[in-house]
Amino acid sequence: MAKVAVYTMDGVENGQIELKDSVFNVEVNVPVMHEAVVAHLANKRQGTQSALTRAEVRGGGKKPYRQKGTGRARQGSIRAPQWVGGGVVFAPKPRDYSKKMNKKARRVAIRSALSSRVQENKLLVLEELALPEIKTKAMQKVLNQFELSKALVVLSGEDTKNVVLSARNIPGIKTIRAEQINVFDILKYENFVATKDAIAKIEEVFE
Repeated sequence: MAKVAVYTMDGVENGQIELKDSVFNVEVNVPVMHEAVVAHLANKRQGTQSALTRAEVRGGGKKPYRQKGTGRARQGSIRAPQWVGGGVVFAPKPRDYSKKMNKKARRVAIRSALSSRVQENKLLVLEELALPEIKTKAMQKVLNQFELSKALVVLSGEDTKNVVLSARNIPGIKTIRAEQINVFDILKYENFVATKDAIAKIEEVFE
C-alpha cells in the first residue's frame, strides 16, 4: 500500500496514512477517463438551444417580386435563409445531449484519476478540516499553509457547512463531498485535498 503524509491545518506533518492499492494505485486508464469527462460535460448541457427554420418564421407567404424580367435572382419568400430576418438553415432544436456510461467504467475512471494524483504527488491529506465559524480569511489561511491556489477540497461527515461556505468565494477552490467526486473535477484542479475521513469514505465507496 502507498503511504502519504498526514498534515494538520497548521501545515505540520502528523503521521502517515496507508492508501488502498485498489483505489489509489491502479494502472491509469486514459481512454476511460476521457470517456468519463466527455460524458460529464455532455450531461451538464441543458439542450435548450432553439432557432426558427424558414417554415417557422412569421410572414413571407407572398412572393417578393415576379419570377422573370427583373434581372435579379428568383425569390419565393422573404423568409428564406439568405434574407435578413429569414429562417436558419438546419436550425438547432432542443435535444438531449446526455451520455450513459457503465457503472464499472465510471469506477475505473475515478480510480485512474485518483491514482494519477498520487503518482504526481498532488494528493494532500489533512487530519481534519473544521472551522469554528464561517470566515473566508480562515479558510484562505489554511490554503496558504500549503501554497494551494487551485484545489479540489474533499470533505466527509456532517460538520462541513462552515468550510463549504468559507471556501465558496475563493477563486480556484471547490469543495465536494467524498461520495460525489467525479473524474472531471479531479483532473481539472491541480491539487486533490482530502481529510482522513474523506479518504476512508472514498475507499469505502469506490473500492
